[in-house]
Amino acid sequence: MKNRLIQSRIFYKFYFKMIITLDTKIERINKVGAATAKRLNSLGIEKVSDLLFYFPFRYDDFSKQGEIGKLEIGQNVNITGHIELIQNKRSPRKRMNITEALINDGNDTIKIIWFNQPFIARQLKVGDQISVAGKIENDYSGPIMKSPTYEKIMNGQTIHTKGLVPIYNLTGNLTQKQIRFLIKQVLPLTVRIEEWIPEKIMISQKLITLDEAIEKMHSPKNETDIQDAKKRLAFGEIFLLQIASRLSKNNLENLPALPSLFKEKEIKEFVSGLPFSLTDDQRKASWRLIQDTKEQKPMTRLLEGDVGSGKTVVAVIGMLNTALNKNQSVLMVPTEILAVQHFESVKKMLKNFDINITLLTRTKNLNNKNDSISKKEILEDIKNNKTDIIIGTHSLIQEKIQFKRLSLVIIDEQHRFGVEQRKILLEKSQNNSPHLLSMTATPIPRSLALALYGDLNLSVIRQMPKGRKPIITKVVPEQKREQAYLFIKNQIKEGRQVFVICPLIDMSDKLGVKSVKEEFKKLNEIIFPDIRIEMLHGKLKTKEKDEIMRNFLDKKTKILVSTSVIEVGVDVPNASIMIIEGSDRFGLAQLHQFRGRVGRGEHQSYCFLFTDSRSEKTRERLGAMEKYDDGFSLSKIDLKFRGPGEVYGTSQKGFPELKIASLFDFELIDNARKEAMTIIEENDELDKYPLLLDEIEKTKKISRLE
Repeated sequence: MKNRLIQSRIFYKFYFKMIITLDTKIERINKVGAATAKRLNSLGIEKVSDLLFYFPFRYDDFSKQGEIGKLEIGQNVNITGHIELIQNKRSPRKRMNITEALINDGNDTIKIIWFNQPFIARQLKVGDQISVAGKIENDYSGPIMKSPTYEKIMNGQTIHTKGLVPIYNLTGNLTQKQIRFLIKQVLPLTVRIEEWIPEKIMISQKLITLDEAIEKMHSPKNETDIQDAKKRLAFGEIFLLQIASRLSKNNLENLPALPSLFKEKEIKEFVSGLPFSLTDDQRKASWRLIQDTKEQKPMTRLLEGDVGSGKTVVAVIGMLNTALNKNQSVLMVPTEILAVQHFESVKKMLKNFDINITLLTRTKNLNNKNDSISKKEILEDIKNNKTDIIIGTHSLIQEKIQFKRLSLVIIDEQHRFGVEQRKILLEKSQNNSPHLLSMTATPIPRSLALALYGDLNLSVIRQMPKGRKPIITKVVPEQKREQAYLFIKNQIKEGRQVFVICPLIDMSDKLGVKSVKEEFKKLNEIIFPDIRIEMLHGKLKTKEKDEIMRNFLDKKTKILVSTSVIEVGVDVPNASIMIIEGSDRFGLAQLHQFRGRVGRGEHQSYCFLFTDSRSEKTRERLGAMEKYDDGFSLSKIDLKFRGPGEVYGTSQKGFPELKIASLFDFELIDNARKEAMTIIEENDELDKYPLLLDEIEKTKKISRLE
């Protein structure tokens, strides 16, 4: 009987390996039902290979094995032992269920408690061998562990509580244990993943193979494993982007662009009519834009400048000069409400010129020459060159548009627009390759921009407009929260408005960070019950978002609680306070982008960085926000604190969307650029690398690098 059982297990393992491949749908994996599959799909995990390439964003270090008798308060530690006692109790004061356990490691015992998880007492029994991991805290009865991760020790194996434990981004009702369990099942399939980087590059760059890198990312034995894996994966990302972008640009640059000659008289008239003087940086950027667009070779230029530095007026100068040449311009922005605001501001700036300006979004169609115009009429006007400037979101490229004389395309926040999108515009503009101006508020050092974007031309606006007051920034520890609330209340009484940024939408006790819903409830019901507050996040429908932002712009709402969707947001001159909850979860560059949403009007503005972290490193890092008000300085400081590939809660905006690569790892980027250029130079020999060609094609389809 025993031999038959062993044989059946061997057969099952063999059968599993035979039918499960990298392309197997995720719902066919053991322990994945329809509901779990749907949740995994929402994370982009549809098949086994997606699961293997779904990497952790950090690791909990439980490599320290603790003896109960020698534990120190505050240390993260793993403890193994057997359960002497486990029971559920009801806490009458807080009305919560508490599960208490005593664990003995053979010498001493420690008390463990879990809150509102009564099922644990049914899963674990007295006598079970258990492994727990978490922080040691002090209690009146001595050392204690609260809500640690736990698992039964089966066959001497653990995956959740020992060593370097991977932590993954989750969605509702998925757990870390589920993700780890599923990945462990399919990890042996990494041997089927083929290496696509040419062998000579693997050797010269001292890279481990792709299958090794994937295995070490999910199951590292030490820190060296993580760094080796990240190096291979990060190099691959940058290397591919370099090749895909350069090859596409080579093709695009062979097509002609419609030139726009410098209309000196009219441009000078526009500049002199502005209610402010252009800074020297704005003048230089405008002149270079005009010089580039008078050529028949398509321009590819990146305009970089801090939030509020005045990039939009440079874009308007370019679009005006293009329109004066009877050519068309397109301005694409990330959100519909921002498109509406740009339409209004461009219309106002160009009111003295006979320029036809159109707003075209999924729900709004407007024209400055005709108040009641249909979408059909707008599309006809664009096709017949009766519209000079078209403003909209990136859904513009999905519309049934045909341009008559498209000469200039301006993209606000360039990471949202890629090579494939530009190709679509080519097809809509009779195969003229439009001049492309990408704009970003994210500071990129010149050397990094050149390494990332090849021979992309770069304009930088460092000077801020005259009269703009610096934003007073303060790091607010938990004990000073009440003082900050009192100050905010007084500012609202004086007519000001407030942004509140939170890292997540829903509660996430495991991360210990604030959520929009939880913060909204607290502010609305407890802190400011008499003040109108609204909440904004990415799961709302476009119409709801627009209405909420419109209420804030119209000063009906005094406090707007939001996720980072506000980062690429609209101009609200009356908003003078920016509160950032869980500020230690964000990088400095992103905190600086948030801060730039205030300080747009005449009033003194403030930014409060709330944190409950007591880490000296965190305090020092956030302290840089108090000292520096320019993104360039902060990006350098961010690099000092940020390890390669480390992410503070969310990715940097304004950059290509990468899973692993840190865009501040200059050496790796430079090495990838050199190797990519070597491959491109032997273009005729690319056929020698079929696997590389396959990866290049995949990258072109999803690329956000232009």
